[in-house]
Amino acid sequence: MEEYTADTEKTELGKVQIAPEVLEVIAGMAASEVEGVAQMSGGFVGDIAERLGRKNVARGVRVEVGSREAAVDVSIVVKYGYRIPEVARNIQDSVSSAIESMTGLSVVEVNVHIVDVELKPEEKVQPVVAQNQAEEYQRVR
Repeated sequence: MEEYTADTEKTELGKVQIAPEVLEVIAGMAASEVEGVAQMSGGFVGDIAERLGRKNVARGVRVEVGSREAAVDVSIVVKYGYRIPEVARNIQDSVSSAIESMTGLSVVEVNVHIVDVELKPEEKVQPVVAQNQAEEYQRVR
């Protein structure tokens, strides 16, 4: 397979060409909708670009396109508490079916790279002062 070669289909009205970036967007949307995915991971540069306000739906997705098939690499952050193998399998199914149904290309592989686990934000616990201790503090003044 050649990397980033767009597929061309000739019809009686002309040709239809699907850009690899379209497949990246489809794969990114399909993967991000899977339960347990905290976010897509585009690496250090992609994360900085997004913080500067540049939204990239295809962040963390790389696609290799052949004449009739595609291979996809997806990098994600998983939410804490979800079974990683199950989330990865759901991503593979979702990405594969989305690309195949929208483009007609056959997806030969979907490689899922788990790059991090998003931990639950710890709840801020306020120290509880007993009522009698509070009264004690007021008397000491």
